[in-house]
Order: sequence, then structure tokens, then C-alpha cells
Amino acid sequence: MARWRNGPGTLYGADAGIPVEIAGSYRARTRGLLGRDGIEGALLLTPASGVHTFRMRFALDVAYLSRDFTVLAVRTMRPGRLGLPRPRARHVLEAEAGAMARWGLRPGLRVTVVPADAA
Repeated sequence: MARWRNGPGTLYGADAGIPVEIAGSYRARTRGLLGRDGIEGALLLTPASGVHTFRMRFALDVAYLSRDFTVLAVRTMRPGRLGLPRPRARHVLEAEAGAMARWGLRPGLRVTVVPADAA
């Protein structure tokens, strides 16, 4: 998929389908999870290679994904941090801290994101 559109979708990987919000526009990526107290599932920022947690209300798990959606790294970031851009990362997946370990997301795992309008 060359161009991602904002909206709901489903993440498939180690765990069964996980609800995901797709942030494909500049405005949606910039807004991210700011102003929220949590998220059900995950947020996919695309294209993106790095994130920050300034003004965030909760700690995040961040997975950096390659062009083909292979997990390059998973990090937990407390609020007020700046994550350096990851080389080869084309997408970033954000979730509440601890969620990715529960889902079995780890480096080397290839995941799939299916937009709701493509299902």
C-alpha cells in the first residue's frame, strides 16, 4: 500500500487481531496520542521513523517497523522523552506501556496492518 489513510484497522502478528488507529496524514501524526489518557489497541504512525513523548500523560511502548512491517526494535518511553529516529524505520507503532510484551511483539516479527475499509 503506497498511501495510508487515517482511520481504524487491525494489527495482526503474534497475537490475534489488535485494534489499531492509522495516522497517515501529517496532521494525524502530529496529534498522535497527545491529550489522551490511554488507548485501546495501538496507533500506527506512517510514514514515521521516530517519536517523542512530550506532553504525554502515560508511558508508551514504541515499535519501530521497517518498510515491510518487520519489527526493528521495541522500546518503552516515559513521558517527556525524545526518541531518536531509527535508521530503516518507515512506520512507528505506539501503545500503552506493557501492551507490546503482552501481544508478543518483538524484534524480527513481521506484522500486518489491515485498514477497516480494506477488510
